[in-house]
Amino acid sequence: MDFFAPASWAEALETKAARPDAVPISGGTDVMVELNFDLRHPSALMDLGRISELREWDVVGGTVHLGAAVPYARIISDLADRLPALAMAARTVGSPQIRNRATVGGNLGTASPAGDAHPALLATGAVVEAESFRGVRHIPIGGFFTGPKRSVLAPDELIRAVLIPTAAGPQQFSKVGSRGAMVIAVCSFALALDLDRHTVGTGIGSAGPTPLAARAAERFLAGALDWTNLTVPVPAARRFGELVADAASPIDDVRGTAEYRRHALAVLATRALRWISSTGPAASRNRKPVPV
Repeated sequence: MDFFAPASWAEALETKAARPDAVPISGGTDVMVELNFDLRHPSALMDLGRISELREWDVVGGTVHLGAAVPYARIISDLADRLPALAMAARTVGSPQIRNRATVGGNLGTASPAGDAHPALLATGAVVEAESFRGVRHIPIGGFFTGPKRSVLAPDELIRAVLIPTAAGPQQFSKVGSRGAMVIAVCSFALALDLDRHTVGTGIGSAGPTPLAARAAERFLAGALDWTNLTVPVPAARRFGELVADAASPIDDVRGTAEYRRHALAVLATRALRWISSTGPAASRNRKPVPV
């Protein structure tokens, strides 16, 4: 196996152009597990750990530019007010040691349907910034995933950053697993409300071949929600949960049945509405995340 450790982003792009087979790693929390269990045999690895700009974030015009190698621990400590759903998801990732290493860029690179960051990125309308020697591409998150552990990234492209709108209203994330963290989600759900535009964003994880958005549920809730008080009648909340469950395409596997996943998603969706309603409109405008 060949090993590369570029010292700059330009060198990384040059290396990836010359060796598109090189698998990029930063935290290595997914790739190294596969290597240790003899599940993957790449011909080359490219360590991006020396490229400091990938570990930085900035806010530009109301959008967080999150470097691909910013660890989950910093999302929790630095960005919980701006990206509450993603910060909530970050709290469920592995152990503290894993959260100090694992990154959203790595989660996207793996493109697992169970990736903890993906529902929050879908709910908030994130954009993936990918680059190669051919130029920069901005890929809406809804068009990024193409199948289980597959994405639209070209062989010579690297993920440089993720562009995520700062919260314009309350957000929630929760997942079902055999315990609160250090497990692959049986299913997960994220919800984001935009109080200015009166729009709803959703994200479903681990309940389909790719992460999914529940578009019919979004449209229904946008019309059913009292945007002044952030309340919705109980029957409408239940219908929202049903529509979220209908948007999923789960399978039976060792972690749960398809029927259970649909039921759990309906519960998670209605709970997310209850948690958001409990904050009240004033608290929601201050974008304080509710603990999960």
